[in-house]
Order: sequence, then C-alpha cells, then structure tokens
Amino acid sequence: MNMNVRMMSGLMVPMLLLLSGCTGGDGGPAGVREGTAAPAIVYVANNGSNTVSGYTINATTGALVAATGSPFAAGTNPAAVAVSSNGAFAFVANSGSNNVSAYTINATTGVLTAAGAAVAAGTNPSAITVSPNGAFAFVANSGSNNVSAYTINSTTGALTAVAGGAVAAGTTPVAAAVSANSSFLYVVNQGSNNVSAYAIDAGTGALTALAGGTGNPFAAGTAPVGIAIAPNGSFVYVANSGTNNVSAYSVNIGTGALTALAGGIGNPFAAGTTPAGITIAPNAAFVYVANGGSNDVSAYTLDSGTGVLTALAGGTGNPFAAGTSPSGIATPGRP
Repeated sequence: MNMNVRMMSGLMVPMLLLLSGCTGGDGGPAGVREGTAAPAIVYVANNGSNTVSGYTINATTGALVAATGSPFAAGTNPAAVAVSSNGAFAFVANSGSNNVSAYTINATTGVLTAAGAAVAAGTNPSAITVSPNGAFAFVANSGSNNVSAYTINSTTGALTAVAGGAVAAGTTPVAAAVSANSSFLYVVNQGSNNVSAYAIDAGTGALTALAGGTGNPFAAGTAPVGIAIAPNGSFVYVANSGTNNVSAYSVNIGTGALTALAGGIGNPFAAGTTPAGITIAPNAAFVYVANGGSNDVSAYTLDSGTGVLTALAGGTGNPFAAGTSPSGIATPGRP
C-alpha cells in the first residue's frame, strides 16, 4: 500500500493517512506475517505543531485510539506522509526544515520510532511517495523545483540519498506517484501545468527524465495538484485545480510515456470547483475527486479497458457533500 499525501501550494493543511491490513510478503513489520492482517492505523501530519499523530481504529466502533507516545516529533512544518508497502516504515516530508523524517511502525500499536536522523531534501518538500517494491522514496521539492531520491534500508527504514543529487522537475512540484511496477515516477508541477516523468533505476533508485521526444513533460490542465495511477498501471489521472477537471492518460508500460486520452471521449473530465485530491478505489472500478472550492466529492466509474471516466448519475447523490475546503482524499490500500 503506497500512500502519498501532499500539500497544495500556498495552502497548509493537516495530512491524514489511513493504513488498513498491511502485510508484507517478506513477513512484514514486527509481529506481522503473511496472512495476518495488522489493525487499521491513521497518521496525521500536524503542520503547525511539527508532529505526527498516530491512532489505531477500533474495528467494531470505528473510534480512534491514540497510540502510546502520540504525537511523535517530526521536523518543521510537516507537509506530507508516506508509508512503505509492507506497512513497516513511515516517512514525513518537512517543508519548513527541508528534510525527511523516517520511522519504523509498530504493527500492533501504531507507535512510530525514529529511524535515524532526518535526511536533507530540497527546498520546501511538499510531497513524498514510496515505490511499491519498498526500495525507494521520492520527494517533490516545491521550492527548489526538483525531486530528491532515497534508498530505504529494508531492515531499519533509514533513508540514504541516491548518488547524483536531486533531479530537475517543472515549476512548483506538489504531488508524486510511482507506477505499479516501480519502474516510473510521475511528478505533478502546479506552476508549469504539466507532469514530469522519470525512469527509476531498479538497482540504485536513480531517476532519469524520459526523453522530450516522448512528450515529457506531459501537458495537464491549469494548476494540477493531485495524481492517481490505476492499479493495473495502464492509466494516470491528474486533478487540475485551475480548470476544474481531471486529465486522463494512457501509460506505455514499457517506456512510461503518457498519452492523453482523446478529447472526444470527454477528456479532460469535468469535476467540481478547485479539485484538490484524487484517488482510485482498490477494485479499480471507481475514481473519487475532492473538490476544495465546491466542498464536495465527485465520483466516476472507471473503464478498465479504455480509461474513460463516467460521472455517477446525480440521482446517486453525486457529487457527494463534504466539509469545508476538502483537500486530500484516500481509500484503504490506495493513495
């Protein structure tokens, strides 16, 4: 379960992350073995208090129970949080101190334990994502317009910067996601209205920008701020906060290149006002978009063959009412 939560440029919000039944094929975190589900855990990055709150969820009542020692210390102005696919490690991008904090997760209690000292990032890191294979973490630095890459120690969770330093992105990168096969990284650039794509070296984690001849960076709508990748890896969706819609792309599984779906099928697909976050249901059948300006959630069916989104009928309640200025959205097991 690769979780990524990010900060919209200019808007600081608390970050909430839900973990549900994480297990690892290699045995997973302490006390978790394949076939044994860990309890659902919620983490909240508290931007104003420089901490991360952790909770377990009562499976019967849904009530949150604070983990022992919560909240846990983070860096300055934590802006985003991500968790390894086996649920063993958590990582927090600290936008004020320009670094990344790493933690081990107690699978039973949800307690976070620092995995060494925080490691340096670029300026104002605003998004973090972990490759599905659990080997690498990537941070989008909105202030320095680049991406930092790290290897993850599979035993301790400690991060080590990939040799060569950060690689260039577009203007104001604010969201990032890794393909299901851990081969490609996609970074959403709010300021330059596009998506930067990179190949990931399977051994080192080094990033190489896809050649410009592939279309890289790939055009999006105005002020894109959110990204989601279909579970089958065939499609990418980007929420455009300035044009109130969602751009859809097919993915070349071999090269990582994106091709915008034809406009004649509705692409980009209309959303509410100022869409901020986007997620895909674990069964890959539905897409949900949080609309910060209209205070609601737009819902769509996803055609797994074509990638086309079709808005649910209004009679179902679509769009669904939310609170004020919703900015992040996630489903269990999905970013």
